[in-house]
Amino acid sequence: MAERRVVVTGLGTLNPLGNSMAEYFKNLQNGVSGAGPITRFDVEKYKTRFACEVKNYDSTAYFDRKEVRRYDLFTQFALVAAAQAIEDSGLEVEKVDPEKAGVIWASGIGGLKSLFEEIKTLALGDGTPRLSPFFITMMIPDIAAGYISMKYGFMGPNYCTVSACASSNHAMIDSFNWIRRGIADIIITGGSEAAVCEAGVGGFNSMQALSTRNDDPKAASRPFDKDRDGFVIGEGAGAIILEEYEHAKARGARIYAEIVGGGISGDAYHYAAPHPEGKGAMLAMKHAMMDAGIGTGDVDYINVHGTSTPAGDLPELMAIQKLFGDDAYRLNISSTKSMTGHLLGAAGAVEAQAVIMALTEGIVPPTINLDNVDPAIDPRLNLTPNKAQHREVRYAMSNTFGFGGHNSSVIFKKM
Repeated sequence: MAERRVVVTGLGTLNPLGNSMAEYFKNLQNGVSGAGPITRFDVEKYKTRFACEVKNYDSTAYFDRKEVRRYDLFTQFALVAAAQAIEDSGLEVEKVDPEKAGVIWASGIGGLKSLFEEIKTLALGDGTPRLSPFFITMMIPDIAAGYISMKYGFMGPNYCTVSACASSNHAMIDSFNWIRRGIADIIITGGSEAAVCEAGVGGFNSMQALSTRNDDPKAASRPFDKDRDGFVIGEGAGAIILEEYEHAKARGARIYAEIVGGGISGDAYHYAAPHPEGKGAMLAMKHAMMDAGIGTGDVDYINVHGTSTPAGDLPELMAIQKLFGDDAYRLNISSTKSMTGHLLGAAGAVEAQAVIMALTEGIVPPTINLDNVDPAIDPRLNLTPNKAQHREVRYAMSNTFGFGGHNSSVIFKKM
């Protein structure tokens, strides 16, 4: 059987730049920073006192009181983003074959806040395990996929990908493969994360991974800048409806873009640092282009992993230059983490949405806070500094890499 084409027919998001796709796209284009003081807990004793939080979020606007008690914030974000994507897609759920519809969702950490609170309760007590009956199901990363499938009755492929910050890309690649192989016609994919909590910020601080630019949070996420000092932790969710092309066409769906390739690799180098020569990153991008059947001259834009860490940013650019050769200099390259912060397991989905915007609108979002480019970076590279750039984008790539040496790249095509 010939492989089937797979397209994007629905989008939904809650992220530090907006609680809808329209708000998110507008702020991406305008180079808005989503960073600000942390409001979720007392940060007085923390090295980092800011983050990229979802703003103006009221759980009671979406869920009843029982649901709020049962759903960790990462699950709430997942359900809200998925509902937006379903509405955006125009899917009539009751007409969908439930056995051919699935949910493959990502989270790098899952219910970290719930885990922290329940263990704190146990530790501060007399040793009696007075834990919530919902503790386990609030904490496990796969539960969001389960709840989404239950809400819509989707009985096809249903699971969670957990590969740190590469998780969402892995979820999208798996979804792409199940659909083109004929196992499913529709999959809700993406990722969610809600790790802006005591354990999340404290843990990353202990690794010296986070920026400590407390005097100027909005300028703290500065990929490729010589003064970068760590990433800015973010939260939220991105949901993408992937659908078999003929199925989408038959129901008259609006098609945003086509997903045409996915590449994965491992660094086999270090538990937290990327390979210094970007070998794994290069392999993932190479495999994605091979899967898509395109060459380096076809890609117009790469949304890079670009976390704003001293060790992480340069190897990815080295990999791009080595793989693309002279074609690297005609690319637009940008890191939207400069605006959203790093959404960990949700990063790939939210950044894929930025790539889809570039394809559909012909606008490449910028890398903001790029005031003084690291002198080790080739000045011929177009890092889309500080302002969005208009250009036709035919093929766009999105990279996400994770602790453990997990590398992933996805490629979307303009329709």
